[in-house]
Amino acid sequence: MIITLKGTNTSEIGAKLVDLREEGGAVALGRVLTLVIVASGDDIEPAVEAANIASREHPCRVIVVDPGDGRKSAGLDAEIRIGGDAGASEVIMLRPTGPARREVDTLVIPLLLPDAPIVLWWPHDPPEDMAADPLGKMAQRRISDVDACTRPIESLRGLAKTYTPGDTDLSWARVTLWRGLVAAALDEPPYETVRSVQVLGNGSRPSTYLFAAWLAAALKVEVTIKHEAGASAITGITLDRRSGPITMRRPEGSAVVTLAQPGQPQLQIAMAMRPLADCLMEDLRRLDPDEIYELALVKGRPKVTTA
Repeated sequence: MIITLKGTNTSEIGAKLVDLREEGGAVALGRVLTLVIVASGDDIEPAVEAANIASREHPCRVIVVDPGDGRKSAGLDAEIRIGGDAGASEVIMLRPTGPARREVDTLVIPLLLPDAPIVLWWPHDPPEDMAADPLGKMAQRRISDVDACTRPIESLRGLAKTYTPGDTDLSWARVTLWRGLVAAALDEPPYETVRSVQVLGNGSRPSTYLFAAWLAAALKVEVTIKHEAGASAITGITLDRRSGPITMRRPEGSAVVTLAQPGQPQLQIAMAMRPLADCLMEDLRRLDPDEIYELALVKGRPKVTTA
């Protein structure tokens, strides 16, 4: 169900939420966090869809702020989605106009769930300093997605310059399965030092850089990214050791990684590309600062070279 409120205010929105709860039961109860999404235009619906899917694991209140273009007079239009249009959450869409666009934090605060963590997500073009943003100051967790930016690698460098505990990027969640696969392979004998690493794939994607940066920081070795034309993500990795290399290959378009290492049979492991909702779901599982992400972003990334 979708309820549209034109020329409204936060008091009316709050009152409407109470009415809906009384009419339909515990619509707004049992929520574990408030997810605030700052998006506009074509970014809104994919973000809401991902949040709805993620809410099945993390029941939450979703507040979407659409700043608009600012050419209209001051005002606020809103939309409330519940039931089948909101997954296991409730979605409140705020569309401030005119001067109200500059005070979105004051619009969001009355709608936050009491005594619940706040997570902020920018699906596109995060602010230069997420923690200094008026909404970012309120959040325990701040999620960006620089892969959606026009110049993603430069945006990734910007994240490193302004990193504050609680910041993260969806590009980091996109490489969780790769990191787990590498860690599992190195946890098997022979326990030899890795001498160098080469990561294959799309060198212009921040997920590739973050994966390489994590390897550089964790293994304290030289890591080179070899760009492969036509690749949309990571397609493989080679870990050089004294007894021979460990190689993992996932050709473009494949959902299977082939793992080969000296003295052991070749293995095939299912690993499809992760959808947006899965990555968001993972980031909502933790609200504490991710020290490993910080290590990769701030210390490991400058040690990565591109072939």
